[in-house]
Amino acid sequence: MLTVSHSSGLSDPKFLTIAEVATMMRVSKMTVYRLVHGGELPAVRVGRSFRVQESDVDEYLRKSFYNAG
Repeated sequence: MLTVSHSSGLSDPKFLTIAEVATMMRVSKMTVYRLVHGGELPAVRVGRSFRVQESDVDEYLRKSFYNAG
């Protein structure tokens, strides 16, 4: 039996589908695909689909935020 121990204390990364990322960012799925294919948003290919780490979405939004006032 194989046992995996997480000694770092960090939780496992949460992966989101393109549709979930689009909902989270309130943009279209096509916009998310453009960000992934353009290298602006890191993603992992799983079969024929992509998964994006929730932390990468948070980081992208944090970097993209600017004060309009």
